[in-house]
Amino acid sequence: MDQKIRFLTSDDGVRLAYASSGSGTPLLKTANWLNDLEFDWLSPVWRHWFELFSRHHTLHRYDVRGTGLSDRVEHNLSFDRQVADLEQVADALGLERFAVLGISQGASVAIEYAARHPERVSKIIVVCGFVQGWARRGPADLRRGRALAELVRVGWGSSNPAFRRMFAELILPQATAEQVEWYAELQLRSASPDTAAGLMEASGEIDVFHRLSAVRAPTLVFHSARDALVPFDEGRRIAAGIPGSEFIELDTANHIPLEGEPAWLRFCAATSEFLGWPSPAATSVDLPGEENMSDLTVREREILALVAGGSSNGEIAARLHISEKTVRNHLTAVFDKLGVNSRSQAIVFARDRGVTGTIN
Repeated sequence: MDQKIRFLTSDDGVRLAYASSGSGTPLLKTANWLNDLEFDWLSPVWRHWFELFSRHHTLHRYDVRGTGLSDRVEHNLSFDRQVADLEQVADALGLERFAVLGISQGASVAIEYAARHPERVSKIIVVCGFVQGWARRGPADLRRGRALAELVRVGWGSSNPAFRRMFAELILPQATAEQVEWYAELQLRSASPDTAAGLMEASGEIDVFHRLSAVRAPTLVFHSARDALVPFDEGRRIAAGIPGSEFIELDTANHIPLEGEPAWLRFCAATSEFLGWPSPAATSVDLPGEENMSDLTVREREILALVAGGSSNGEIAARLHISEKTVRNHLTAVFDKLGVNSRSQAIVFARDRGVTGTIN
């Protein structure tokens, strides 16, 4: 899977980077707090998201101003400016009607855009979003948000990675060591400490409560049950405020659902139904047949069974008393032998053939 990166110049002279991958009807992912089109592309945190949506859509993403390949500015980072940048990205892509994916603060941007442009948004998927930013939720959240923003300013520029790992573990408490290290590295690469703190402060001031009723597009809202970054009730408020929307609770503490965990599999199933993707049974005819299963070793079959049951690499490693690196090596061999390109395809292959998460 490849992506094509291009640039536009906004109406205030800032160059914004945006990327496209896959084929099919358009789906535009709004920017998160921190972005880097290149570094995100093959990451252990985002790769499965991009693979999933690029298989069924032409997926469009962009780096929010101040981060990644966009101009590294440290001013004019407000919420209204972020919505205006989304408008200009959609216009540069020539999108007339499209689905929108909004994660975390990107969900608020998606909601505001949909309220302004109901004729252009066909469907919305919200993941761990919020109606009101931390500065508007009450005294406790305000103190916490200010403290975190100050930690970004004073800690991220230091040589001590502990500050960055703290944020990674707050966002992804159930992540592997590899995923935590990657997210900590993203913080260092994607933006300056002042820009990261400025974007965090702009996020704190968001309030789209009175815009929810103006959203007309069918909306599917997900929220992690034990999200430590955005209160669970914020997801419920979004679903309650957007007419006719559906709410699904994800059984995870991760702010971003990770590949292989049960929450990710539930997200995939619900999203597939919402966006009208072909069912696994319909797509399985394009996958290799039973003869490929015979090429797998006993260990590879064990790992495939656990993957099909929703186990993460870390859980598989603990169950089989091997290292996560060994699990990854086995999975590479499994993918090659089965002729699949991703964990999601391997899960479809296994489940269509009755392979479960139980091993002897």
